[in-house]
Amino acid sequence: MKNIFLFIALFVFGQASFAQTAWDVKTYSVGFVIKNAGFNVDGSFKGLTYTLKFDEGGANDVINASVDASTINTNNNARDKHLRKSDYFDVEKYPKISLKSVSFTKVSAGKYKGTFKLTIKATTKTVEIPFTFDKGTFVGELTINRLDYGVGESSWVLSNDVKIKVKIN
Repeated sequence: MKNIFLFIALFVFGQASFAQTAWDVKTYSVGFVIKNAGFNVDGSFKGLTYTLKFDEGGANDVINASVDASTINTNNNARDKHLRKSDYFDVEKYPKISLKSVSFTKVSAGKYKGTFKLTIKATTKTVEIPFTFDKGTFVGELTINRLDYGVGESSWVLSNDVKIKVKIN
């Protein structure tokens, strides 16, 4: 009988010590930079929803998040209104931009590389995001080609490359 209780205690406490770290987001920023006519245009999104369980890049870790595409903000109301239309983000038809984790690789202490599925509009592509995770703070950055996701048309004024930076803590 003692062995059964010992086994149960070890199992329960063992599970607790190996459990993933799930955290509640206190603050976050999802920002981007794109060149337009040679000038950097900064923007951001709000409306984060998430499932975040991360413990040193373990096999069961999950980082899934989405933002509300209609919250795009470049500090220019006319531009933001245009970006919400069908030729850019088409927010009525595609209200969310989402990121779903596939796998993680630990690079060094606090540094990781994540493989994710990024969905913008009707297009999902696999992307790799180098990121840091330290004391409950996730910081990642990647560059995508907006045309790969059907955001806008080819332009000699607007860059195709968009740098995206995410900070969650």
